[in-house]
Amino acid sequence: MPVGYMVTTTIFAWCTFFAVVAPRRPRPLGTLSFWCGLGLNEVPFVGIYVLVASTALAAAEGDLDSPAAKVTAAVAAVTVVGLAVSAWRGLRTDQVVGRALEQGLGADWRARVHAPLRRHRPWARIMLLPALMRRRDVRRIPDIAYGDAGRRNLLDVYRRRDAPRNAPVLIYFHGGGFTGGAKNREARPLLHRLAGQGWVCISANYRLRPETTFPGHQIDAKKVIAWVREHAPEYGADPSRLFVAGSSAGSNLAAMCALTPNHPEFQPGFESADTSVTAAICLYGYYGHFFGEEPGETASPNQPYAYLDPGAPPFLIAHGTKDALATVEGARNFVDQLRRVSDRAVVYAELPGGQHSFDLFHSPRFEAVVDGVEAFAAWVLAAPERAPDSTR
Repeated sequence: MPVGYMVTTTIFAWCTFFAVVAPRRPRPLGTLSFWCGLGLNEVPFVGIYVLVASTALAAAEGDLDSPAAKVTAAVAAVTVVGLAVSAWRGLRTDQVVGRALEQGLGADWRARVHAPLRRHRPWARIMLLPALMRRRDVRRIPDIAYGDAGRRNLLDVYRRRDAPRNAPVLIYFHGGGFTGGAKNREARPLLHRLAGQGWVCISANYRLRPETTFPGHQIDAKKVIAWVREHAPEYGADPSRLFVAGSSAGSNLAAMCALTPNHPEFQPGFESADTSVTAAICLYGYYGHFFGEEPGETASPNQPYAYLDPGAPPFLIAHGTKDALATVEGARNFVDQLRRVSDRAVVYAELPGGQHSFDLFHSPRFEAVVDGVEAFAAWVLAAPERAPDSTR
């Protein structure tokens, strides 16, 4: 029996367990779930291809006759079933996102949207090249300084090569627990998709610990908004239609930006800059803890809970049920408190089987979220006067 076949099957079985079962507690086991299961949870087809091919090769070479080989083949078969379960969960995301849009925007939301929306996901890329991010029609302009903190105050601009005019803007903040991460790692399928549709997308670094702590991260996020207000027209963008988005820690930044427009404590030296946003998009975020009876009663000033307000802009929030690093219960609680207070639409999509960092690949799950973001943004842009949520 070839050792390579046994090793390959063992590794994929191990990772598939953490992708499908994904235990979240205790915390060390949850962290193991994240690191071992993330890849196969998002692109299970790759694992199926490898296991089927390796088993077929072993059978063709006559290496499946020993008892150990038969056990390995059985493990491979069970692993393929597990990967199929993971794929099924990802494929269900489009239905979940569709229901979330109906609940948050109203059953007739499609009638209010006149912009063309994608009807079919890019299945060839999902199935064959999930890690390929580049698009021929999109140009990335890297490493533009928006502040004086070196590489931590750099941003990238994504826009269509034909230089759109008066395009809406998406500002994106990466994750990393305020200790790591980079602007060119996460949510790239979203950035490229919107840029290809005529948006101007900004992905920004910001200062991390220990270089700074709160409110330093938030000040940098506000600086990005101020930079966009001043410079976006140079890139063909309309800064009056400005969306803010983020993943994990970046989701916390995005929510804080949306809830603290023009707050001077987060704009030292540029207090007069307009830092209001049109809407917020939060992916697998950490929002802190809320224990009070009234919004903001016990919230820390570095948590969105402290700034909940009836005038908050529309929100789209997406979170995975298997998230081991930022709990889905925390996302549910934030959505519940936001809906209690805000007069605007709050769309919440709870993704079956979704783990932290589900936005790294062109996966069925994230491409469905991308479609949901595009639909949400089109609704907000088409009918800003209808942003107050009549379904609450």
